[in-house]
Amino acid sequence: MNPSEVLRIVDTIHRDKNIDKEIVFEGIEAALVSAAKKHFGEDQDIVVEINREDGSIVGTRNGVPMDPTEMAERIGAQTAKQVMIQKIREAERDALFEEYDELRDQLVTGVVQRYDGGTATVSLGNVEAILPKSEQIPGETHHNNERVRSVVYEVRKQGSRVKIILSRIRPSLVERLFEQEIPEIGDGVIEIKAKAREPGYRTKIAVNSTDQRVDCVGACVGVRGNRIKNIVDELAGERIDIVRWSDDMQVLIPNALQPAEVEEVILCQMLGRAIVLVREDQLSLAIGRRGQNVRLASKLCGWDIEIMTRDELEEQLEGALMGFTEIEGIDEELADRLVGEGFLTYDDLSIIEPEDLMEMGNLTEEQVDHIVEQAERRAAVAEKAADEERRRQREHDRKRAAESDAENTAAAPEETLDAEDSTLPAETSAEGAGMDLPLGAPKEEP
Repeated sequence: MNPSEVLRIVDTIHRDKNIDKEIVFEGIEAALVSAAKKHFGEDQDIVVEINREDGSIVGTRNGVPMDPTEMAERIGAQTAKQVMIQKIREAERDALFEEYDELRDQLVTGVVQRYDGGTATVSLGNVEAILPKSEQIPGETHHNNERVRSVVYEVRKQGSRVKIILSRIRPSLVERLFEQEIPEIGDGVIEIKAKAREPGYRTKIAVNSTDQRVDCVGACVGVRGNRIKNIVDELAGERIDIVRWSDDMQVLIPNALQPAEVEEVILCQMLGRAIVLVREDQLSLAIGRRGQNVRLASKLCGWDIEIMTRDELEEQLEGALMGFTEIEGIDEELADRLVGEGFLTYDDLSIIEPEDLMEMGNLTEEQVDHIVEQAERRAAVAEKAADEERRRQREHDRKRAAESDAENTAAAPEETLDAEDSTLPAETSAEGAGMDLPLGAPKEEP
């Protein structure tokens, strides 16, 4: 391998594989050292250096200079070539890894090469990536030669290759699409402050304008909704709520719960909880289907949001005061302070910071431990009672469904019941799943 050939090889690999020249030089040097040790013995101290300017090769064995011609003859061109190819492949893998590792959570566009078993193999030009079924928007399918946009989710080395996992379900995909479709975001006039997503169903994204003359929500929607429509189409019809950001939670939380109308927001700082009061006719709208609206609003704002009517709050307050005063060590004054801080259930009380309770009630550490132990026991009893009530309700629903099926069969014996007969009981809604059990009357076993 003459000097000019070395330089030509380095330059070719650098251009074709986009690998830094220094990495290529080091790969060739390592290949020559490895090949020399295979010939002379692994215990030999072999050093090979390539002049970066003229491509000349010098080497030493145990500190004794080796003649380049003799070195080439002894090592053997084929052996050196094999080792060099291996080193270059490793360098190529490392370069690819670094390139795509820097693209984590960034938007990439590729072409589907294969779609098998729900998994799409996507060509990104210089490498193939995987879009697993689990990282695809629910309900969407892909086909060969389809252009698909996604974010780089995971990059890892796997043997001599780089495995790249793409995703279309991450909140970062929505953020990248907003950056692409809305120039004001790219220019820094509009900022994305927070986002929460349930892929395929709904996303809430909070935006803020750094220029008072620019309406951040209107700019994101676009004329006749053209900007947001492009994003919705890319996300297979996923609903997107654009929320006007505010540092004031009293403002942000109602914005995040729109289109529901909020009457009042009560912030419980010690618990990181916000109690949101709405009218009865706004309750289901605020909670959303299966709790989706309040769940996404909670993620967006970073607060545990509980939706209730004013009457429900009064009922919980009354139950909490009564329940807390039944605990040994809590008087009416302390119970009132706890409720004022938003502690409404035994579960809440069981997770209170001991220092906070000591300060609120002027209590000792032993007294606080005793109170928390009682709260934990009562919470377990209440949970058990609630589980039993849910079990009875499910049994009742199944019994009613069976009786209804029997009546329908008797009335129309020749007809086949539809698999989606409306008489079948609906699943218990997950709405309000974030609400703790009321204190209720279940009392601690003696």
